[in-house]
Order: sequence, then structure tokens, then C-alpha cells
Amino acid sequence: MENYPILDRRDFIRKVSLAASIGIAGIDLPDRNSILIPSSTPRNQNLLPEISLGKHKISRLICGSNPFLGYSYLGQHTDKQMKEYFTPERASDLLIKCEQAGITAHQSSSRFDYMDLLRQKGSGMKIFTLLSDKEGIKPAIEAVKPIGLVHHGGVTDRLFAEGKADVVHDFVKAVKDQGILAGVSAHNPDVIKRIADEGWEVDFFMCCFYYLTRKMEHPELLPALPVGSYHFMKDDPKTMTSVMRQVKKPCLGFKILGAGRLCSNQNEVMAAFRFAFENIKPTDGVIVGMFPWYFDEVTANSGYAREYGKLK
Repeated sequence: MENYPILDRRDFIRKVSLAASIGIAGIDLPDRNSILIPSSTPRNQNLLPEISLGKHKISRLICGSNPFLGYSYLGQHTDKQMKEYFTPERASDLLIKCEQAGITAHQSSSRFDYMDLLRQKGSGMKIFTLLSDKEGIKPAIEAVKPIGLVHHGGVTDRLFAEGKADVVHDFVKAVKDQGILAGVSAHNPDVIKRIADEGWEVDFFMCCFYYLTRKMEHPELLPALPVGSYHFMKDDPKTMTSVMRQVKKPCLGFKILGAGRLCSNQNEVMAAFRFAFENIKPTDGVIVGMFPWYFDEVTANSGYAREYGKLK
């Protein structure tokens, strides 16, 4: 991924203006290059750019669910911390805060225990849910009342590799039979291209910026230490965003921050948001998981989406 350093006074002033607009409380971050924003600055809420998924209008920034599930991609200690932090109360509170910041959609997955609580708090959040097989369709609809269901990316990649793409296609048809949106998630860009080329009845795609399910012949020869079994290859986002631009259906990019690997400071996070929005279609959005234990990520991320996700 490209770097976007602050090089001149004009660019610096623009970034400071962005920092002021998103109203993050002045928090002492570990990296001195991180942007500190005065807490007295008023917040502009409900002004995020929107896209359409079928008949539904949603913000271009969507709150993901991996932190709720303890999927940090950073190791078991962070996994455990996320699981312990995100009680049903805190998960629902985060989504309410997202709505207040203008984020109107949530990508959920296998955990539904915060859904009733979210609705009891008056949320109008639009939700779409990842599933791995047809058997979960009706229970998920009953529990979540989603606007759509999406075939799980890791399972999608595996089934395509095994020559069982028809299983994924059957899932899409079964979801469509329920009268809601049907999506397919994948990490392998060739899977997205194939589905689009074959004209499946898909309403939208979820596209991982990193091809995490690729089979490496000699991973031990890579000049880096992976975190667990995951290899985040630097040029993968360019490949996937190229595919997203070619696909006519709306695409939602996920892991735009490399599962925390592009979060050393807020300039790095800002650059990742900028890259994402500059390299996807105007009809596309991004899904970002948020873990506010340390920093007000909701306010920061909504500000970056508001700045870089503006429709031109």
C-alpha cells in the first residue's frame, strides 16, 4: 500500500482541518505523529456519504463484527481481550455510538446476543449477516431481521478451490427466495471476478483487501514473521480494488486496515482510508471493525470516511 506523508504546509493544514472536524478527544497516543484533536470541537453527525444496497441507503462506512467475536488476527491475547470487552451491552453501545456518528449499517456474523438489546435502545441500524451454509438462513433472519445475508468469505474460497462453487450459488438462490439481499464474501479476487462474469443473482460483494486464504508453497521462505498463519501481502489491496472497480455490483471492502497492521498511528489509519476510497467505485463502501477500548475509533473513522468517502 502506498504511503501518503504530510510533506507541505497546505497538505498539513488540510489534515489538521480534518482532525478538527471529527472531534476526537485529545488522547495521548504512543506515537508522537498521531493526530491529537481538541475535545471542544463540535461534531458533524449524520453527514457520511451514502451508497445503495438494493433499495436500502447505507453509509459508505460500515461497522464490522470481528472484534465482537474476538477475531483480532493479532494473536490469542488480543482475541481474549476483545471477547471479554464486548459484552452484549458494550456491543450494542458501540453500534449506537456508530449511528450517532453517521454510520448506519453493521455487518454481523455468528453472534446475535446483542441484537435485541440494540433494538431496545431504539437503533435503526441496517444489518447484513455472514453465514456459511443454507441451514442458517431462516434462524438468522428470525434473530437479526437483516436487509441481506452474505456467504462467508473463508468458506466461499474453500468451496471454490474444491470445485464446489455450486454450493455457494445455491446459498445465493436460497437467500433471494427469502426476499432479501444476497451477497458473497471472498478473499480471493478471482472468485469475485468469476461470480460477476457468470452473472450470479448477487446483489453485492464483500471483498477482502488481503488474499488471506491463498495457498503458499513455501511460506517459510518469506522474509517476515507472520502473525499466526496469516500473511498480509503488501500489494494485495491494489489487486482486490482493481477487481472491485471492474465489478458492476456494489462491493464492500474489508480489512482495509490490515487487521490492525496499519494502525500504528492515526496518519497511517488516515492513509489507509484514503487509499481505500480513492481506489474503489463511488457505489462501493468499506467495512471496518472497531475496538474503542484504547481510542475513540468510531469518531476518528467516521471522520476519515466523511473526508475521503465524499462522492464526486
